[in-house]
Amino acid sequence: MNQKNNDVILEVSDLKMYFPVMRGLLRRKVADVKAIDGVSFKLMKDETLGLVGESGCGKTTVGRCVLGLYRATAGKIIFQGNDITALSEDKMQSYRKNIALIFQDPYSSLDPRQNAGSIVGEPLKIHRMIMTKGEYKDRVDELFSIVGLDPSMADRFPHEFSGGQRQRIGVARALACNPSLIICDEPISALDVSIQAQIINLLEELQDSAKDLSYLFIAHDLSVVRHISDRVAVMYLGHIVEICKSRELYEKPSHPYTRALLSAVPIADPFIEETRERIILKGEVPSPLNPPSGCPFHPRCFMAIPECSKVLPPLHTIETGHEVACIRV
Repeated sequence: MNQKNNDVILEVSDLKMYFPVMRGLLRRKVADVKAIDGVSFKLMKDETLGLVGESGCGKTTVGRCVLGLYRATAGKIIFQGNDITALSEDKMQSYRKNIALIFQDPYSSLDPRQNAGSIVGEPLKIHRMIMTKGEYKDRVDELFSIVGLDPSMADRFPHEFSGGQRQRIGVARALACNPSLIICDEPISALDVSIQAQIINLLEELQDSAKDLSYLFIAHDLSVVRHISDRVAVMYLGHIVEICKSRELYEKPSHPYTRALLSAVPIADPFIEETRERIILKGEVPSPLNPPSGCPFHPRCFMAIPECSKVLPPLHTIETGHEVACIRV
């Protein structure tokens, strides 16, 4: 992939998202929950960037900020060369047809009162992308076929579909307006393992057949991310601690947190499983309400030195395309 500056579809720069904590009768602000605290990355056209980390690290919040569902506290979000960070709701609407979302839960993300055809076709009406009823029906039928569903099922309601079929409806809805970027918010975590592979294969096929379709793939399952992602960004407590090509991350993880995460992924070969290095992290993930000083990972890090509690390490390049936020690496 040719990654020149003009091939960048999304650039997030020093993004912060703080949620105020209000208490008392007068609802006074007493603190901030620092869900994202200085996240930066670039996403190229026709690329899949995996965003991984433990629950509560801020992955989903990043996606919602990009969509404009949350108004970022600070930082910039540049989409297709335009700063969309502080756009009004009306102006953001025109960008939303180019940024779609696939939700985590295929059961709660579909309106049970609408049939499948209406759910898939709703973005077409919102963004006024169809002129006649005939065009509308043809496009909905086409979307059903693209995701492997029979168009005759468009009159059925969500409860009449299996979990995998529901997620295919969610994918079809995301594709309705021909977006340039799809944010996949743990799209397979609520599905059976056999169905997970089908959805991952579907997403890859769609990207292969589309022109300049990019994915921001949010997940906590490292084996899934390895399969679908071109590059992977590892998040911990609102910060990106490592970002590089997918293969390089799994073969040469550099940040101690990444190494600990990968050591917890089971391996099918029993000999390798018994002999490989295991890294057991001490303690619990700190609260984003009161994050530690310095490096956010230092209270649990097996490589920590006293300086780690004083310095917040920026991402620095250790090899071409491989960035790590650690003073020990």
